[in-house]
Amino acid sequence: MHLSIVIPAFNEERLIGQCLQSVSTSLTANYKPGFTSETIVVDNNSTDNTAELARQAGARVVFEPVNQIGRARNAGAAQATGDWLLFIDADSLLNPGLLADILQVIEEGKHVGCGSVIRMEGLQWWANAMLNLWTAVSIRYRWAAGALVMCRTDAFREVGGFNQELYAADEITLSQELARWGQQRGLQFSILTRHPLETSPRKVLLYSSQEIFGQLLRVLLSPRRSLQDKKQLPIWYDGRR
Repeated sequence: MHLSIVIPAFNEERLIGQCLQSVSTSLTANYKPGFTSETIVVDNNSTDNTAELARQAGARVVFEPVNQIGRARNAGAAQATGDWLLFIDADSLLNPGLLADILQVIEEGKHVGCGSVIRMEGLQWWANAMLNLWTAVSIRYRWAAGALVMCRTDAFREVGGFNQELYAADEITLSQELARWGQQRGLQFSILTRHPLETSPRKVLLYSSQEIFGQLLRVLLSPRRSLQDKKQLPIWYDGRR
């Protein structure tokens, strides 16, 4: 088994080191004969020290000049040599238990891929309610959160990877495509729940509730227009860190 871990990163010098350390710790805790891995950080046109810090931590760095999350993930996948792909956001922390669950999914041979529920510390009540709602929807419809998606490399390439017409929610369309691909072959796409992925609550800390609800409302009222136009998605793309 060879696992390619792909981490898209735009101006993540504050968090990329912690993310890569969590990956290294989880890999060490789950070492077994026959299991190999590689870690690829996609520098998505950063203007800070993200790429150099990633290299210092031992990751292979790939450059993607167009600032778009799906394009960055696809750029990393294009350079990957593993038969399985694990996409993790740079502001997230992998844990040994979650990686163990992922490896078990792979070894069972019954899945095309999986996602994970997520945990954010220190959320305000309304943000925690939104996270709980997302968790219920994610499990019910088997939609992966963008912070973590794992899948077979051949399936990923056959369905076309992340949809580059979208600047957000491309993980949902990929989940749907992978589920259909798997269903045709008797394979499942599942959401793991035992060991949540810890991810940063920074959007809730950096943006007001009015900004967040305004962004969500625009997406709900005009999903196609909003998701295909980076200017309509400032919470994802204005660079606030």
